[in-house]
Amino acid sequence: YYSMYGHVEKLAEVIKKGAASVEGVEAKLWQVPETLPEEVLGKMSAPPKSDVPIITPNELSEADGFVFGFPTRFGMMAAQFKAFLDATGGLWRTQQLAGKPAGIFYSTGSQGGGQETTALTAITQLVHHGMIFVPIGYTFGAGMFEMEKVKGGSPYGAGTYAGDGSRQPSELELEQAFHQGKYIAAITKKLKGAA
Repeated sequence: YYSMYGHVEKLAEVIKKGAASVEGVEAKLWQVPETLPEEVLGKMSAPPKSDVPIITPNELSEADGFVFGFPTRFGMMAAQFKAFLDATGGLWRTQQLAGKPAGIFYSTGSQGGGQETTALTAITQLVHHGMIFVPIGYTFGAGMFEMEKVKGGSPYGAGTYAGDGSRQPSELELEQAFHQGKYIAAITKKLKGAA
């Protein structure tokens, strides 16, 4: 994942718990490298990064499945995550990620901020690697139809609204994130067992 202000990281932590709740699944958290200088991050009031390990592109080949998370920038994935994926050319050339399941989760600043466009445009990355996109669809049940409270996420994956940065993921958004982790882990386990 990539997280500048911690919203995506919170979702990632809960997705990891959901994945780890599936028997026989080992879930790991990795963050992609930051591309902005410390001076710029300071001007943006970005908090320090957590101690979650930084991933290198080649480490992706060790995983059986993925759930990629990032904030939205103008309706698409943040440049930091795109820069990381741009560095996976060697994996693409050798097709090391082909056939592996992958889901997507995200954060936007507003309800019209591009939650679904971010997922749709991110799918192109999976397609070029031959990965299998695993949306959550409506498997989250009644939580997908919540109309009384603000709730991020969609059939494409879990999500949260950050607002001006002060809003944190709600309980319902975190429940959806847990569901996504569990759902994709179960599918990944089935696919690995069928291989």
